[in-house]
Amino acid sequence: MRHGIIRRGAVRRIIGPALATALLAFTACGSDNNNSTGPSTREYNQVQRLGNPLVSEVFLAKRDHPFHGATGPASDVVAFAPAVMAFPAAFGRDAVIGNTLASVLLPDMLIVQLDKDPATAGWLSWALANGYGGRKPSDDVVDAGLTAIFGTLLGDPTHKVCNNFQLPLCTDNVPDPVRHTDAFPYLKPPA
Repeated sequence: MRHGIIRRGAVRRIIGPALATALLAFTACGSDNNNSTGPSTREYNQVQRLGNPLVSEVFLAKRDHPFHGATGPASDVVAFAPAVMAFPAAFGRDAVIGNTLASVLLPDMLIVQLDKDPATAGWLSWALANGYGGRKPSDDVVDAGLTAIFGTLLGDPTHKVCNNFQLPLCTDNVPDPVRHTDAFPYLKPPA
């Protein structure tokens, strides 16, 4: 090697690691906040909302999930009631069941009536029993929702499809042993 001339391989050995180190240092120095002296001005996009279980997962086609997640409850009745009402009918269920489900599940938000007795808390108790509403940790909302759609919870015992061997649709088969408490953290340790 003559004075002032560096071979190409030597340049790669020197510049490659230096460039990687500089790039790593540059990216590590970034801040997640747009304003480091005050609160973040970052904007977030809502991806999904699940006020009542099963509304999006059961009643809506997968292609409609992003629309459901991006809209607010104010548009639920107009946008999603037809799908909620039609779903049970596809299984031979009475139209009353679809209408009832649409009226209590839409708008898709968890309702709590603070003027009611807290002892009446439970999923959909505000609509079906003039109760407090909300959800208790012990509410098996998936099984209750499936039983409302496919079982006898809302009537129509002649067309239930829960006990059909080929359509065991009234449970998610997740056992719910007595694991809940009334005090924080509300779940007992796993057995």
